[in-house]
Amino acid sequence: MRRNTDDTRGGRRLLARVLAPLLAAAVLLLVPGTGSGVGPGAATAEAASVCAGRPTRTIAFATGELRLYKTRDYACAVTVAKRPGPRRAMAVSLQPRGGRPAVRSGRFDRQAGPVTVHALNRCVRASGSVAGRGTSTGWILC
Repeated sequence: MRRNTDDTRGGRRLLARVLAPLLAAAVLLLVPGTGSGVGPGAATAEAASVCAGRPTRTIAFATGELRLYKTRDYACAVTVAKRPGPRRAMAVSLQPRGGRPAVRSGRFDRQAGPVTVHALNRCVRASGSVAGRGTSTGWILC
């Protein structure tokens, strides 16, 4: 007499459907560095920029740096402290030629900004400061 192989295959499929997710979850829990945000790939999320576009200039000064980014239509700026720590006075400003400056200032621990302006076919002027020391540019990114 011939055995019905469809029942055994269906049982195997059901078993595979139930066990596969459980096994994957066990691997995520048991293997260090997978799924927990800790490990070799975790730093890439922290290093991601807050501005859209490609980095165009980084201007360093005594207490930090002014980072400029550009897309086709927009320019973005951020002031980053050299040593993050206690809150201190920080500012970033970005002005398109012929427009008003976008300013973000206050007491921050790590960075001031981002500020974004429409800069399609326009030059921009940027400035940034951390704890009273800073830098500014002329008309750039033309």
